Amino acid sequence: MTTKVTDEGRVTIPRWVSDQLGGPGSEVAFRRSADGSIVIEKAAVTEPPDPDRFAKVTGIADSGLSTDEIMAMMRGDDDL
Repeated sequence: MTTKVTDEGRVTIPRWVSDQLGGPGSEVAFRRSADGSIVIEKAAVTEPPDPDRFAKVTGIADSGLSTDEIMAMMRGDDDL
């Protein structure tokens, strides 16, 4: 199958290829192989996803924290 590169540098990826790469929203990487062709592959996960920010504050309503302190925890301000 062939496809054209648009003026914006976009191409349509066939569904079977997209499915192999993880589907919509997946990150992909491009590299040049030894023979000069371009290879698209599923990007390696380099860092774990962020933990759920709400999990840190679940069940602490009676802990004596102020609203500002709880909001700082939810924003990830660890300086408190």
